[in-house]
Amino acid sequence: MTLSGKVAIAGIGQTRFGKGLEQSERELACIAIDAALRDAGIEPGTVDGLACYTMEDTPDFELVRDLGLGSIHYFAKIAHGGGAGPGAIGNAAMAVATGQCRAAVVWRARKRSGAATRVWARSSPVLEDHWKWSRPSGLLRPVDEVAMLARRYMHEHGDIVPALAEIAVTLRAYANANPAATMYGKQMNHADYHDSRMVADPLRLFDNCLESDGAAALVLLPADQAGKDAVLVEAFAQGMVPGHQSMSDFHRADPLSGSSSVTAAKLWSMTRYTPADVDVAQFYDAFSPLILFSLEAYGFAAKGDGTRLITEDGIGLTGRLPVNTAGGSLSEAYLHGFNLALEAVRQLRGEATTQVPNARLALVTGCDVTPNGALLLRRGA
Repeated sequence: MTLSGKVAIAGIGQTRFGKGLEQSERELACIAIDAALRDAGIEPGTVDGLACYTMEDTPDFELVRDLGLGSIHYFAKIAHGGGAGPGAIGNAAMAVATGQCRAAVVWRARKRSGAATRVWARSSPVLEDHWKWSRPSGLLRPVDEVAMLARRYMHEHGDIVPALAEIAVTLRAYANANPAATMYGKQMNHADYHDSRMVADPLRLFDNCLESDGAAALVLLPADQAGKDAVLVEAFAQGMVPGHQSMSDFHRADPLSGSSSVTAAKLWSMTRYTPADVDVAQFYDAFSPLILFSLEAYGFAAKGDGTRLITEDGIGLTGRLPVNTAGGSLSEAYLHGFNLALEAVRQLRGEATTQVPNARLALVTGCDVTPNGALLLRRGA
């Protein structure tokens, strides 16, 4: 049994993105969900399924009351932060496909601009969990942990800095065409990238995601009940590699073969499509090396060849594989990657600000360095 063609993303919605937005996370969630319901053309009372991240601070029962949703038959939260987005969508899609619910809403709301809201700001002074193996060594932030993996990649495969610069500059160019992007109108070239301060060697300022406030949501319906703009769920998978340690996955024999490789193998086994068929990809990009790692994990490049794909074949609109075409987490907004799913839908509808011509198949992934998930979406008939 597969999901192929049984469930559709019938509506999408988002708030504006920025820092210090006046609305609470709960208000932002309501705005985004209301917009998604209107886009799908369904009444709130139709919704009987909900899914989000375990890190979502807005209680589902508050949204049921605030938005006037119906009796809920399915509700779920998916773990692992940036790895959770495709998982939340995929699990809700399975609930719709099996009749557990008839209409599901998936959302993510964030007030990330407040430093106290960030995960590492909430760490205990005494570490008793898995973080005790890395944080006492000075790896205090996610960027420190990803920098370690980037250095390991450089040790095995050579310099990646030109590829990281190309990622940052390309995604900024996409954002410059997207009026909803935080970095809209803020141009950047390669010299600007190299002039930016070092945050965790080899990662510079522009290798890091934005700190964003905002929310995004989508509505899932049975494919035969969705409208003409519906985007079909072709395949879904999740993955966790044995021996995994979140973010700091360098205690394993091969830290560069992580959970994304497990997810990718399952995803491609669930569909007749291959990486060569994908028209546009939305890779989780809290940090620029994650795009490089994901290109290889999902089969777009061989091990060690991802840098060449980025710098020679290209991830811009005219490149081999357009990537994160609204600006991604580096230049549009950071909502734990959920905005990437909305951009995939816009591409398949033909509504993107930087539109890939005749896009029919889109890949959306979760965080490469955590347990994660992936979605393959395709244009409807």
